[in-house]
Amino acid sequence: MIVTLTLKPGTVLPRNELVGYFGVSQTPIRDALTRLDDERLVEVFPQHLTRVRSVDLDSARQAHFARLAIELEIVHVLAERPDPDLEKSLLALVAQQRLGLKTRDLDSFTTADQNFHKKLYGAADMDDLWTVIRNLSGNLDRLRRLHLPLNNKAQSIIAEHDAIARAIGAGDQAAAHAAVRAHLSGTLSELRVLRDKYPDYVA
Repeated sequence: MIVTLTLKPGTVLPRNELVGYFGVSQTPIRDALTRLDDERLVEVFPQHLTRVRSVDLDSARQAHFARLAIELEIVHVLAERPDPDLEKSLLALVAQQRLGLKTRDLDSFTTADQNFHKKLYGAADMDDLWTVIRNLSGNLDRLRRLHLPLNNKAQSIIAEHDAIARAIGAGDQAAAHAAVRAHLSGTLSELRVLRDKYPDYVA
């Protein structure tokens, strides 16, 4: 709910209300809030309150750096051994994104987006790294969600995913690298625009 912007920065998260909402005890709620604090998505003020943080740009930049380094290597490995079935699966996820965009279903679009990248990690036998990256990416994901409706960003994501899938299928490592760099560079390059448009989200 934080990453999808349902809960805005500054929103207070009373533990008793979270216990009732999720139907669990205090302990898993406390543990979840501690983890969200570690991921720089909430601020915990002991004995006082917990609230949603504005987007932490240092966290977003580090997640971007890690993703870029890992995914460049992943597409390099995958393009070394082109797999038509993998290309077909990736393009099917691109088609799901097109449908999500056409029907204005951003949740479906975002799910297909995540599944596209998860498929890349899985194909390279790097599933554990996918888990690590997901744990790092909450703030980057929030920036991407803010960016999605702007400057035809959603259409660009679709085009870049299509290019990544086809470059891997063609065994073209240079094209795969270029497509990944283009894909992962867009949001952070628009920080000034995002700050101006969403000052409550991006400090």
